[in-house]
Amino acid sequence: EVQLQASGGGLVQAGGSLRLSCAASGFIFRNYDMGWFRQPPGKQRGLVSRISNSGVRTNYADPEKGRFTIARDNTKNMVYLQMNSLKPEDTAVYYCVRFWGSNIASWGQGTLVTVSS
Repeated sequence: EVQLQASGGGLVQAGGSLRLSCAASGFIFRNYDMGWFRQPPGKQRGLVSRISNSGVRTNYADPEKGRFTIARDNTKNMVYLQMNSLKPEDTAVYYCVRFWGSNIASWGQGTLVTVSS
């Protein structure tokens, strides 16, 4: 059974930082691109960042460029999202995902990030 267990969310003031973690299991982690989506209150889910299976290639949605950093540890089956200079508009439920090509193969359960002004 594929599991993606996200953690690290919480309440932070604007300008602060958080690091999200995602523990993956039930599949050969190093074979898959991974990523993070987020869903702000009342809005649709959108891609935050994606990292290739080797970790060499990364991409980010425009609002996150320069503030967020995605990383992975294939020895621990972990993927991370370091979020700096957080803004109130970053408030959302953040989901860890497993990619299969351009499709989402698996979703995690989400972790809530709340940024206060």
